[in-house]
Amino acid sequence: MYQEAREKVAKFVGARSEEIIFVRNTTEAINLVAYAWGLDNLHEGDVVVTTLMEHHANMVPWQEVIRRTGARVEVVGLTSEGLVDQQDFILKLKLKPKLVAMVQVSNALGTINPVKEMTKAEHKAGAMVLVDGAQAVPHMKVDVKELGSDFYAFSGHKMLGPMGVGVLWGRKEILEKMSPF
Repeated sequence: MYQEAREKVAKFVGARSEEIIFVRNTTEAINLVAYAWGLDNLHEGDVVVTTLMEHHANMVPWQEVIRRTGARVEVVGLTSEGLVDQQDFILKLKLKPKLVAMVQVSNALGTINPVKEMTKAEHKAGAMVLVDGAQAVPHMKVDVKELGSDFYAFSGHKMLGPMGVGVLWGRKEILEKMSPF
């Protein structure tokens, strides 16, 4: 039943079942990436980029990881309309971030970010990409392969499921190299 659930979730987001990791919620999924990937891959002088619209669950883990590694966080600002400031975004990508951690749909603003286009630019800059999909998955079709991110996190309770069920999707080749969490 557990594997069947994994296969259903994988199909739901356009993934392979071996790329689905069950966690307690979106926060734990982001923490898994921060600690199992971030602590091993971020070093002094490295840059993590986030946006000003991030939920604290996508900020606090990175603040803790940079404190431990010597990396730094750069935050992309917003326009007066509550959108990611694309000019600031391009400037932050020139810093060659190791990781961009961004929300697909803001829980506070309702802003829907152009994740597919932003991910292409982030990869071109050499960054890994983590998408917080907690607000997106319940309201729109999500295909993680089509979006192009490296990690995608979401929770079951946002889709009227039970509390304590979340998902981290990650590219298999990246997951296999990560430390246990």
